[in-house]
Amino acid sequence: MDRLRAFEVFVAVVARGSFSRAADALDTSPANVTRYVNELEAHLGTRLLNRSSRRLSLTESGEALYERGKALLDDFAEIETLVSASALRPRGKLRINAPLSFGVLQLAPLWPAFMQRHPEVELEIALIDRVVDIVEEGYDLAIRISRAGSSANPARKLATSRNVVCAAPDYLARRGMPATPAQLREHDCIGYSYSSSGDEWQLVDQAGQRHPTKVKCRMHCNNGDTARAAALAGLGIIWQPTFLIGEDLRAGRLVPVLPGYGLPDIDVLAVYPSRRHLSAKVRAMIDFLAEAFGGVAPWDR
Repeated sequence: MDRLRAFEVFVAVVARGSFSRAADALDTSPANVTRYVNELEAHLGTRLLNRSSRRLSLTESGEALYERGKALLDDFAEIETLVSASALRPRGKLRINAPLSFGVLQLAPLWPAFMQRHPEVELEIALIDRVVDIVEEGYDLAIRISRAGSSANPARKLATSRNVVCAAPDYLARRGMPATPAQLREHDCIGYSYSSSGDEWQLVDQAGQRHPTKVKCRMHCNNGDTARAAALAGLGIIWQPTFLIGEDLRAGRLVPVLPGYGLPDIDVLAVYPSRRHLSAKVRAMIDFLAEAFGGVAPWDR
């Protein structure tokens, strides 16, 4: 008896709920399906399926075998995929999730080059600032901006972005330049709603000493562009990553505050559901982004 084939037949019967539908899916006859299931039961010395004229049900042994047999077939398919991966071309729909501001500023200019390089890939981009469950919501890949990395899914680091505390020159002319983290309490600040530390800014001096500082936020927002616009209008002090405010700092529209202090850098990550069955299209996109952001990231060049 071909045991791998027998497992395949048994799993197909359970998944499709009948011998005839399994036979259609496997392009064989119902008699062959019945023979494989009977031989598998005889080989194992136990009944796997309860059969009636109307329906099939799994025995306890059948339920255990179905779970393990399905996993075995998945592993076998993965081996085949790994062996043939070099011959696969990136193709099909690629669903990507990314934060709104980063997606507009840093990713949108890259999509034409990727699609020109991989014409058989269809991109579907969703820009959402909240952290999505990529498995539950059906994404192939997510771009995350994170200090902590990803514990739930495998990830590849693409780049690093610095966080800078800054304000518009006219705000600083009116209110003065703070000299110490404690003096931030005397200023209007603009908070980022998704910050894990809330309104306590985690400042670090050049010696690595931490200075957590509770600030007074005149405004909160869950989008970096909104915080940036408020700062440019002179409403207060913000901290934001250089991928968002780098051009403003270079042009002098925003001025660094507390230059002797900083916030921890953040990583730009490509997060994907599983290391298993990583498709050619996902691998191609991760490699493409790693190349685009390699070395010193564009926003810090």
